[in-house]
Amino acid sequence: RRSSAMASAGGAESERPHPKPFLIGVSGGTASGKSTVCEKIMELLGQNEVERRQRKVLILSQDSFYKVLTAEQQAKALKGQYNFDHPDAFDNDLMHSTLKSIVEGKTVEVPTYDFVTHSRLAETTVVYPADVVLFEGILVFYNQDIRDMFHLRLFVDTDSDVRLSRRVLRDMKRGRDLEQILTQYTTFVKPAFEEFCLPTKKYADVIIPRGVDNMVAINLIVQHIQDILNGDICKWQRGAVNGHGRSSKRPFPEQPEGGAVLGPGKRSHLESSSRPH
Repeated sequence: RRSSAMASAGGAESERPHPKPFLIGVSGGTASGKSTVCEKIMELLGQNEVERRQRKVLILSQDSFYKVLTAEQQAKALKGQYNFDHPDAFDNDLMHSTLKSIVEGKTVEVPTYDFVTHSRLAETTVVYPADVVLFEGILVFYNQDIRDMFHLRLFVDTDSDVRLSRRVLRDMKRGRDLEQILTQYTTFVKPAFEEFCLPTKKYADVIIPRGVDNMVAINLIVQHIQDILNGDICKWQRGAVNGHGRSSKRPFPEQPEGGAVLGPGKRSHLESSSRPH
């Protein structure tokens, strides 16, 4: 059923070969500004005002891949007693297979997760091939199979007090109780960050202190992406500068002459969700 839906959604577009995208992982703690950094990168690449299906820069969130909860887990989640910051909260197999298809230039369907009811909805979001894919989330570098797929890894490093204040204000605007917000933070969010997220900082190629406020770092990253897309770095490969790039890494393919990689083309973009991280 999914395959027929895919065919109807993508049509002939999904059958034609597409250039393999440049995959960027963006990690960091809760409310560190991951999605804001991604949106700023998209804006500076001139893609934020392009019609969604024509965008060549795509933002995808790890939060779309939360597991379907059991009735018991869902009851805990509604009381703020379920750990959404633990690696086991994510459907890593589906995440890996979806990213693999994206890297292969295929049209995919991404789950839609409802953070009010803590459930995966029946409808999915169709994602068309893009030149650049930004995949953001608190644990995008935790699983090695997924971590090794990224051509570039960014870690948004924001002060913990700033992140907590942002999270409190954000969750209170969603009508959540302050005591429950703080209890969930101290019980699950902070310990999980220290145990699972923070240790993955060592895998980052670029650490961005202060998030989107650090425009020097973001501009450098955008320039690097543009160089790659314009073919100035035709076969970008992890470790290739030192002459010992790992064979498991797929080099980024050469772009068409003229470097007009950010021109029109059918693409889709996922909106930032009102999500817990």
